[in-house]
Amino acid sequence: MTENSTSPNQPDLAATVRGLMPAIRADLEALTRIPSVSLDSFDQSHVDHSADAVAQLLRDEGLEVEIVREGGRPAVIARLAAPEGAPTITLYAHHDVQPPGEDKDWDTPPFEPTERDGRLYGRGAADDKAGVMAHIAALRAHNGHPPCGVNVFVEGEEEVGSDSLATILERHGDKLAADAIVLADSSNWKIGVPALTTSLRGMIRVIVSVRTLDHSVHSGMYGGPVPDALTALVRLLASLHDEKGDVAVAGLVSGDAADLDFDETRLREESGLLDGVQVIGTGPFLSQLWTRPSITTIGIDAPAVDVASNTLVPSARAKVSMRIAPSEDPRAAYDLLRKHLTDNAPWGAQVEVTLDDEGAGFDANADGPIYTAARASFRDAWDGTEPVDIGVGGSIPFVAAFAEKFPDAAILVTGVEDPDTRAHGANESLHLGEFERVCLAEALLLQRLADAR
Repeated sequence: MTENSTSPNQPDLAATVRGLMPAIRADLEALTRIPSVSLDSFDQSHVDHSADAVAQLLRDEGLEVEIVREGGRPAVIARLAAPEGAPTITLYAHHDVQPPGEDKDWDTPPFEPTERDGRLYGRGAADDKAGVMAHIAALRAHNGHPPCGVNVFVEGEEEVGSDSLATILERHGDKLAADAIVLADSSNWKIGVPALTTSLRGMIRVIVSVRTLDHSVHSGMYGGPVPDALTALVRLLASLHDEKGDVAVAGLVSGDAADLDFDETRLREESGLLDGVQVIGTGPFLSQLWTRPSITTIGIDAPAVDVASNTLVPSARAKVSMRIAPSEDPRAAYDLLRKHLTDNAPWGAQVEVTLDDEGAGFDANADGPIYTAARASFRDAWDGTEPVDIGVGGSIPFVAAFAEKFPDAAILVTGVEDPDTRAHGANESLHLGEFERVCLAEALLLQRLADAR
């Protein structure tokens, strides 16, 4: 494939996409109304309904469609053969969503899409049903006859860890082989500035259990010389960071991120950091967020305040999430974390560390004709604004799975989100103007890849 950045009838495609947006939005709203939460404690019939709805949308565009299950939630695979000599592109998104949380935290019902100030609010409106509809929009922009081959894979369990993805790729991977893979589940740099995600941190999650006693005892009678497990656990967790807030686990890989404009003001605004709370760690913020390890305590099992008695707690445990550099080996990182926790057990407390979950990072080789075509398509869709390459501090394990399965394909991680999206949180939303640009960019990319053959 030769490099080609010439705009493929961009004004015509732009007008076509603009005319399609009312119907695209209506279909997006219909998908958003399906509460397809893939967590076990929720009604999984909604996930089935969501898969059926996505399958029908793709059938309506003339694709050959099947719904597959390999021990997990339903995934949709759709295919349209390439014209003679044309490349094939695989388009990924997921149709399952996060739990909505408490209704009181939402300004409008989470599964009733509502527009306010140019944004569409609702669980899944952005993450990632807008990704599904961006792929549909690109197909519709070419009247169901894209100039290249298209495979579509819409997963149904991304939000619960993609446990059956490896089996799906093993048994159905031949249906998804392509020259390029577009994974639409990330974010743009900010409103008005598109981005390609070229690196992702990996992830390790562990359960740390601490014991100091074989049973609880009266805190007044034994408090002093006898340590309680909860205090020991707190001291152990505190050892994971040094006095400046940097991760204190020795031996972890650490890198430097791209030099983009990202100051403390933007960090505080986007994260919701309270006035007076200091930022922690050293070095550039983007390196801390994208290419260096971080550790967070995300849960503790201990007596609740309302029911706590005056006793020394014999055992306590915590769930600890560690994000690792894109190139770090997850198992090597786990060994380093486990060693730190066991070596730093306070007062001889018994410490047990078990692996709860892991995921590899991703570091793209973002060069070559397909990346050139993608950047040109983004530039056209955003009226001449150059896209930037970004990293993401979160982990998206399926990206590494696709990169491993299809080593010769260019992996393009794109997305419909922006810093105000609040994916996974209350009041998740989609910026409708940016969504139209995403749809146009993908339609342009399909044409550009075909023209470059």
